[in-house]
Amino acid sequence: MTPQQALIHFFEERIAFNKLLGMRVSELGDGTCRISVKYRPELLGDPFRPALHGGLLSTLADTTGGLAVFSQLDFTRSRVATVDLRVDYLRPGRPEDVHCDARVVRAGNKVAVSSMVLWQGEGPEDYVVADCRGVYNVVHKELDPSSLGADH
Repeated sequence: MTPQQALIHFFEERIAFNKLLGMRVSELGDGTCRISVKYRPELLGDPFRPALHGGLLSTLADTTGGLAVFSQLDFTRSRVATVDLRVDYLRPGRPEDVHCDARVVRAGNKVAVSSMVLWQGEGPEDYVVADCRGVYNVVHKELDPSSLGADH
């Protein structure tokens, strides 16, 4: 398993909340990431409209931004924690699959910033749901690789 595959496995399978929501990483590059969530009715926040729950959208943005930061680190020796998350909801999330694209704007030794866009449809310009920015604390330390659940 490559380091990138191990990181994806960790985010999709070992973080229980990501797994519960059905987050799937479709792209992971150096400082970039795309994560998608397939629609299911229990993800609605407003069944009358209907619209996806804002908590799903903010969680997806935060996770995608954090993973974009992780993509530039040795995740067996580093941890990333959210310091600040701004979500500008632009329109309701429709009852369909939702995607988030993230790119690292700046990565320092202790703090990183990511920009995220939540979207639906055929591509990122089709139906933009939210524009987001995340600030992440980066901590470097030696970790036990067995805690990550992937063979190295």
